[in-house]
Amino acid sequence: MDVDLRLVRYFTVVAEHGNFGRAATRLHLAQPSLSRQIQRLEAQLGVRLFDRSPQGTSLTDAGQAFLPRARILLHEAEQAARTARAAVQPRTITVGYAEGLVITACVQELRRRHPDGRIRTRHLDWRDTHALAEGRVDALLAYRPLPFPTDGLRVTKLHEESRVLVMSAGHQLANGKPVSLRALSDEELVACVSTPVLWSTPKPVGDRPAPPPPATDDSYEDKLEAIATGHCVAIFPAGDRRAAAREDIAMVPVIDIAPCEVVLVTRADDPDPLLGSLEDVARTLLPGSVPSPVV
Repeated sequence: MDVDLRLVRYFTVVAEHGNFGRAATRLHLAQPSLSRQIQRLEAQLGVRLFDRSPQGTSLTDAGQAFLPRARILLHEAEQAARTARAAVQPRTITVGYAEGLVITACVQELRRRHPDGRIRTRHLDWRDTHALAEGRVDALLAYRPLPFPTDGLRVTKLHEESRVLVMSAGHQLANGKPVSLRALSDEELVACVSTPVLWSTPKPVGDRPAPPPPATDDSYEDKLEAIATGHCVAIFPAGDRRAAAREDIAMVPVIDIAPCEVVLVTRADDPDPLLGSLEDVARTLLPGSVPSPVV
């Protein structure tokens, strides 16, 4: 039986979301098209995989039995493709990097050490949680916490990074001196999901009412605007210097908060030697690097 791996992947995404609409959005497909593709797979297998109702989509017994095998099938296919690519020179890897990290020096050194290799980069925002699992990148440099499960992945701690308070240039603490968390006792700090950033809840400024808290889909620039206008403060990794370009925003060290961690994430079964070399240069050349053990 010839089973189309593309259809198998569509099946796993629908199973993951339990909803054709959300799965279609994830796959960048129209929902009717996705429904037809799943029907094609069901016809190939000769079984019905989903029960569809106005309340949602659920796996049939056949679908539940097929799902773990489908995931194994996709994993083995990706591993086979990687093995084939690794046998061909020049070697190629794509290094993903999260918002706030600057990896230029790492990539330059990696290219110097491997002149016959092809090293590409891909900037990822915090919403792009499937790039590594789907093979669009071979490694990811990011801050903890990670916004995706790490089953089947190798997570290597590269170094710890101190944190800074980011605030309006007119804030009373914007004097260049390090601050203690005690100085922020009247701020309600909230962790930003799946990032190392802490945000304060917005406050009114003068006769201006407080804006709503930053939404999960607000851009980084939107959130900086809330800081610059004095409505809130934030605690960032010290290496994230994107706010430094603004004259209306100030940053000072925070002395009594746990540092954040910078990690390298790869697939646990990826044998590419370029990845080992990437780990070596990243430990040395990422801004603020202090070697740390593998965790």
